[in-house]
Amino acid sequence: MASTPKQRKGKSVGRYSAPERSGRYTAPRPPESNHSPLWYPWMLIDLLLFGLIVITLNYLSVLPGAVSSWYLVLGLVAMFAAFFLATRYR
Repeated sequence: MASTPKQRKGKSVGRYSAPERSGRYTAPRPPESNHSPLWYPWMLIDLLLFGLIVITLNYLSVLPGAVSSWYLVLGLVAMFAAFFLATRYR
């Protein structure tokens, strides 16, 4: 006579245990808490415009001193910070 294979109940390979059973389960955050503060988009826009204005005024030689690469660095850092904030906006 041929023996029938045993049916498995659930996952029994390895040492897997459900996160709820081991106490390591973290409940998801409520959707209301997933938004940025009201000042966040304004900060983003301000940094973008500040960087653009500094770079433009540097090339027009309007800023104090001569045309300097430090003004360019300041404008690029401000714009980089704005793009970084834009990736975190919810």
